[in-house]
Amino acid sequence: MVSVLLAIVLGQTPEKPPDVTVMKAALGGSCSAEFTVKDEAGKPVYGANVHVRVRYGFMGVKRADLDIGTSSSGKARVEGLPDKAKPLEWEIQKETKRASAEQLVEDTCNAKFDVTIK
Repeated sequence: MVSVLLAIVLGQTPEKPPDVTVMKAALGGSCSAEFTVKDEAGKPVYGANVHVRVRYGFMGVKRADLDIGTSSSGKARVEGLPDKAKPLEWEIQKETKRASAEQLVEDTCNAKFDVTIK
């Protein structure tokens, strides 16, 4: 019995950690935004802060501030954004370097951004 359990445990390959940080916002929609953040030399930026204030619902009265950090490969993904919302102004920052991106969820529900912070 112990040898069977040991064989099962040793036979399993360890899961590779994801190369993207994921936030499940759960704001009632199926939209998402995925970011790849690089520096001016084209290298991935670890720990860059990606921030947005989401205004949604009737007349934009519901609000949520979302913050997520990038992974070691410079990637971050936010899922569960509302299908209808005011334009999303994404702000990306690492120390004194910044960039921004805009998303209109009605036009681009699942957006992908390649961002260079300067």
